[in-house]
Amino acid sequence: MTDPEYMDQAEALLRQVESDCDRINEETDADIDSQRVGGMVTLGFRNGSQIVVNLQKPLHEVWLAARAGGFHYRFDGKRWVDTKGSGEFFEDLAREASDQAGQPLRFGA
Repeated sequence: MTDPEYMDQAEALLRQVESDCDRINEETDADIDSQRVGGMVTLGFRNGSQIVVNLQKPLHEVWLAARAGGFHYRFDGKRWVDTKGSGEFFEDLAREASDQAGQPLRFGA
């Protein structure tokens, strides 16, 4: 994957996360505070916990940090998959955000 291809896919992922947070806030009382600074999106939850999604440009990866730990993802041509083969980005984000929000939340297209 070239650097421009990575940036196109990674930027689309960050936009989807932001859009999903807006939708979740309209549809639920989860009240996720989503803030973006450059290649990083921070999701803040009522209980004070956070999830951080950030781009790792030199590695062509996206990293997710949550209470449960850190996860690294690479684009396989269709989706962002965990580098350890244990999951897909939006599924993992939904699981971690649901846990931190205390209610089921859905992320991804």
